[in-house]
Amino acid sequence: MLRRLFGGGAKVRPGTVPAGQAVYAVGDIHGRLDLLEDLLSRIAEDARRHSADQARQLVFLGDYVDRGSESRGVVERLLDDPMPGFSKVYLMGNHEEAMLAFLDGLSDGLDWLSFGGLETLLSYGVPLRSLPRSEGSSRALRQALAEAVPPSHLDFFKSCTLHHSAGDYLFVHAGVRPGIALERQDPADLMWIRDDFLRSKVPLPGRIVVHGHTICDLPQNREHRINIDTGAFVSGRLTCLALRGAERQFLSTADAH
Repeated sequence: MLRRLFGGGAKVRPGTVPAGQAVYAVGDIHGRLDLLEDLLSRIAEDARRHSADQARQLVFLGDYVDRGSESRGVVERLLDDPMPGFSKVYLMGNHEEAMLAFLDGLSDGLDWLSFGGLETLLSYGVPLRSLPRSEGSSRALRQALAEAVPPSHLDFFKSCTLHHSAGDYLFVHAGVRPGIALERQDPADLMWIRDDFLRSKVPLPGRIVVHGHTICDLPQNREHRINIDTGAFVSGRLTCLALRGAERQFLSTADAH
């Protein structure tokens, strides 16, 4: 069930989304179709309890693929209008970026395969007897994956955006470079940054950053950022942040109905 984020811990700087709007931000899915289905049901249940909503939006923070066993199924589900009546925003995660870099010939794929790409290959029916050790073997694997990934999936990955704003909140996959205005942020930082962002006490002026990318046991509610990557692929806990007005709440697959 939903849990209020206020109470205990550091004082949280107030932030709001526009009146009448509900925003649901979903953390890193990583091939866990079962958890995605569960969380979507919880979001629908919550929305039914808030009949005064004038508009509802789903913001997915990226990392749809890798690590879990059903990357292809997750993408299919997201393409199949997962929540009718909600507008949707899909952010680019570092795992999608790594997969595209391999498909576009910008990497040999070894790094991607080592942090979850192998599971994605298998989900698309691409067998892998051994890691590619030569330019030729990388090329052959790239070709096999390109033939296995439906054009609609490729279009989905390429259409993902790097950031999204709603009221006082900025949604990104990984975080932002401290001290740099949003319009000057490096796309690589938005998808990959960790320590420099997580350790910083410097907020992005006028924004509270909602992000994933770095696993935490439970959602982190900080003064200028909220982390909702609860390691779904290993913990079984896929987390959503629900925003209405100045209210923040969590919804998680680990909670009892």
